[in-house]
Amino acid sequence: MSPRDGDALHHGGICLAPRSDPWHSGPIGSPPAARAAGAACRRVLDRGGFVKARSTTMWAAAVAASALVLTACGGGGSSAPSDSASSTDAGPNPREGIVFDIGVTDEPCPEAVNPDNGCIYLGVLSDLTEGPFAPLATQVVTGQQDFWKYVNEQGGISGFDVNMAANTRDNKYDPAVHSQEYRSIEPNILALAQTLGTPQTQAILPDMEADNVIGVPASWWSGWQFPETDGGVILESGASYCIAAMGGLDWWVENQAPINKLIAVGYPGDYGGDYAAGAEKWAAANGVEFAGVVETAPNATAGNQDAAVAAILESGADVVAIGVGPGEAAEIIGKAVASKFEGKFLGAAPTWNPLLLQTAAAPALIANYTNVGTTGSFGTPSAAMDAMQAQLGEGILPANDGYTYGWVWQYPLKAALEKAAANGDLTREGLVAAVQGGVEVDYEGALPNSLVGGPAADVDRSVSINIPDESSPLGIKTLLMGYVGKTAQAYDYSAPCSGT
Repeated sequence: MSPRDGDALHHGGICLAPRSDPWHSGPIGSPPAARAAGAACRRVLDRGGFVKARSTTMWAAAVAASALVLTACGGGGSSAPSDSASSTDAGPNPREGIVFDIGVTDEPCPEAVNPDNGCIYLGVLSDLTEGPFAPLATQVVTGQQDFWKYVNEQGGISGFDVNMAANTRDNKYDPAVHSQEYRSIEPNILALAQTLGTPQTQAILPDMEADNVIGVPASWWSGWQFPETDGGVILESGASYCIAAMGGLDWWVENQAPINKLIAVGYPGDYGGDYAAGAEKWAAANGVEFAGVVETAPNATAGNQDAAVAAILESGADVVAIGVGPGEAAEIIGKAVASKFEGKFLGAAPTWNPLLLQTAAAPALIANYTNVGTTGSFGTPSAAMDAMQAQLGEGILPANDGYTYGWVWQYPLKAALEKAAANGDLTREGLVAAVQGGVEVDYEGALPNSLVGGPAADVDRSVSINIPDESSPLGIKTLLMGYVGKTAQAYDYSAPCSGT
């Protein structure tokens, strides 16, 4: 069965919506336990959730759907690759001399690109169904799947292919579920290719340290850039939410208008709190009145954003730094503008989704919203973007920039695996040792090359500036990449901005 056939497929006990749904994005649920099971579904997992073009028909279908439809059909299986102390194959073998055990096998990966290679199993804990970031997170997973397919097609890592599919789980954006699912896959994996959410990752951090499992966060909390708060097991990419807020505000003052009064809106104790902390520190450094932080929650908890809107209207601020989910951002901006609010909104990277252009809030977003990211939107020229497009196929687009970020976040893990393999030690302990003191990462132009895990003072402080644009591939146009604001550059980055 072709991945583009219209029938729904079952994968590890989860129904995947037909490919004809342009906003269904990528792998969900528990992957198959056996190699022979669900081959067609794994093909969907590898290539899920793309649109050929942003046609009017597709957009209309997406609006009518209003949300991703992901239907649970039952419990999924669990893959438990057998452990091996070391490679024992005789003769020419790129694995010769490399020791390995948990999460690495001499046997090939399921549906291996290179059947003579061994297999490195990575885990994924992401918001795949009902959380506020599911439309973005499913594309993050798909971008990461395609990244490792790209690596495998180039020969893999020192005689090993890399597999994510067998240990991908849904955290429902719930720290308790995140922790439960981590325990379910931990015996099978070498490392985590994705651990989504700041509180969610913090919930498993002590276990990761105890288990010697390094992980790639699908978040930009400022604490990931300090060994005291990331346990030395986190490989982050790009500017933190805190630094991004400072950079975005620096850019605004330099290129748009002075700011007289600033207010922040976000999820407390979550990424919104770190973004708000950056906004507050920016205001203090620049002598701007700070009207405070408006705490809110996803609509699944709060019901609506009316209280946040009322606080914004009452504040009299001329700029709002906003760190919430895309749906909540559209509601806040749309209602505030409809109520004659004349200020502007600077949103953190996760506040955007192309579907927002199909909501009633679209005119308000186009006129009043700027997105502050780390890398450029899909299609911004770079070798990394060229590689992404080659994996997707000519003219095929991801559903949103979750795909872009997912791909980019894997570069440090690839570098760490290569370094550990070169050291002859692909055990968990060997991988942790490889990242101590930092690992040099080439992002192929998507981000500045950097020493990930090095001194916090040397972290990437650059941001991208993006605006809604209906003519751009994903509805958002990157105006500038690699911008470093003066406040962000001068900030004494000696501790996390929030959450300690």
